[in-house]
Amino acid sequence: MSKLQENRAIEEQIPPHILVMEDDVSVAKGLEMVLSEEGYDVNLAGTGELALEAFKQKRYDLLVADLRLPDIDGMEVIKKVKAEKPETEVIVITGYGTTATAVEAMKLGAHDFLPKPFTEEQIKASIDDALKEHVAETAKALTQKAGTEEEEKLIQKREVIQALNRTAEDGDFWRDLMENGSVALEGYHLSSEAKAAIVSGDLKWINENVGELTQKQLMFIYKRLEREAW
Repeated sequence: MSKLQENRAIEEQIPPHILVMEDDVSVAKGLEMVLSEEGYDVNLAGTGELALEAFKQKRYDLLVADLRLPDIDGMEVIKKVKAEKPETEVIVITGYGTTATAVEAMKLGAHDFLPKPFTEEQIKASIDDALKEHVAETAKALTQKAGTEEEEKLIQKREVIQALNRTAEDGDFWRDLMENGSVALEGYHLSSEAKAAIVSGDLKWINENVGELTQKQLMFIYKRLEREAW
């Protein structure tokens, strides 16, 4: 199983984390019951400050946000959350909504805007749609990361092979590498681990990250190991 597949499998096993930012206790408890029955991991925050503190303590996939709070304007909370955790989906719920408010929320990155009162089916459908988009974006990010890591591995492999080939063709480089170690490899795009493996003759690391070497490429490694043995 690839690292990307492992990450996706783990994501699928963990229920989405939802934070409900709502100061009306009856509404908050009602949402908690409905969403928990749907299999979501739900936490409540009765103020904007508590919501922001909750985001510092835990990763949330989605924020259900009321706009009228006893301390901070809900829109300010959304702005801070999207600035610090842009991957978090947001659904706005409010009993004082206007078209202008809805447009402002969407500009900040909210996925949906539900005026109160709304039905259970409406909130469930909205959350389901938002989380589908969240999963799609997360999968895309993981794919890009996996692609970048694979590209970096290929670059490392190419650079290690080029450096070892050069040791067999360039006597000055051979001596420089033998005497000065990783300083001689400054012109190569190599990680500190790759440089250390070449300089120390770490065949285990090279075999795991580069693959089997030719006799030509092994000449320097054998000499380095022979020197270390003495």
